[in-house]
Amino acid sequence: MRVRRQLERRVRALIADPGTRKDAVRDLLIGEIAAWQSARIPEYGRLHRDGAWPPALPTDVFRVRRIASHPLKEDARVFRSSGTTSSNRSAHVFKDLGLYDAAARAAAKYMLFPDVERMRLVFLAPHEEEAPHSSLSYMLTRFAQWFGSEHTWVWHDGGLDIERLETTLVQAVADGQAVALLGTSFAFVHAEDGLGDSSIPLPVGSRIMQTGGYKGRSREVRPAELRRAMSRRYGVPEPWIVAEYGMTELSSQMYETTLRDDLTGISSPRRLWIPPWVRATPVDPDTLQPVQGDACGVLRIDDCASLDSVCCIQSADLATRVEDGIVVEGRAPGAAPRGCSLAADEALGVS
Repeated sequence: MRVRRQLERRVRALIADPGTRKDAVRDLLIGEIAAWQSARIPEYGRLHRDGAWPPALPTDVFRVRRIASHPLKEDARVFRSSGTTSSNRSAHVFKDLGLYDAAARAAAKYMLFPDVERMRLVFLAPHEEEAPHSSLSYMLTRFAQWFGSEHTWVWHDGGLDIERLETTLVQAVADGQAVALLGTSFAFVHAEDGLGDSSIPLPVGSRIMQTGGYKGRSREVRPAELRRAMSRRYGVPEPWIVAEYGMTELSSQMYETTLRDDLTGISSPRRLWIPPWVRATPVDPDTLQPVQGDACGVLRIDDCASLDSVCCIQSADLATRVEDGIVVEGRAPGAAPRGCSLAADEALGVS
């Protein structure tokens, strides 16, 4: 317990200053967290080797084993994936949500709300009460507390309430209140279909956060095409339409840089910002070692805020480095990359 408290204090110190990078401090901390977790989590212990580049646990392992550095009786919360791409749902367990909350609040303030303390929020996603195992719904419910001057949920009983969405936005325009629309990509596509020819130019300062894929629940639209459609409908400049990247197995989120870049007068390509307490690295699909330069690789994420499970996670998403951030190119086609499959087998003790 004493070691965990010490590690948590050091993680919080990085989270407290999201505008400052201390990569050497972060990398040292990742190694220490990984070593501490490997002694407590058998699946990760089978993989772990000492060094500055500890192995990463493939996300598939979260589908079949409880991955936690504490006993079951101490679980305070369990987030689960949607389960639409597999019969098994990934589970991320927490002993407490203090670091999750700190990371989510710091990242959103820095990237989504750097210019305002509070504003009107409209959520195109389920409330926490409707989706208690969704990390996204949990986070957005906290956003209402942290950043909302007022808020409206337009997703109910498994679907988007188009009438309520339109009524809420029309009222915001009449009140002259800037709005933050926050929701899933498939919900915004549903809104595009449901609103028809309606155009609702929102007041200056409005913004949009979209996240997640489509998961078979909506027709798929390319990201650039959806941004253009939302910009036309809501009158929100494309730089103020920001994608969020997160996973059930993580405790932190990454946001596109465009809104903050626009506010600060920076002209840079659209990319995901990597928080100072996170290391995001495209790796070779066979060796799981970092690729060179801007080559495409499979995205590995080391998240210091994940103290209660495993901080080093190997995804199956393809990514490239762009300047000081990354661009996610989608899922690796076909079966899991060879390196991920081998690591998963080793973690599970499969010979």
